[in-house]
Amino acid sequence: MRERGIEMDILVDMIDNGTIKFKDETHFWAFKTYPGRSDNMLCAAAIEGEAIIVKTVMHHFSEA
Repeated sequence: MRERGIEMDILVDMIDNGTIKFKDETHFWAFKTYPGRSDNMLCAAAIEGEAIIVKTVMHHFSEA
């Protein structure tokens, strides 16, 4: 997150208000575009269980 300039409030907003695409029952991607950022769409790869565990965050993401 630090390397990509993604603050915790953006990460939380991405998970709460972004588009969610599930890989299976527990693994998902949450992604959203933020105006004012020059690095396209942001994405968090995460696992949902008793808590949400964010494995990584990406920038320049493309929903393919």
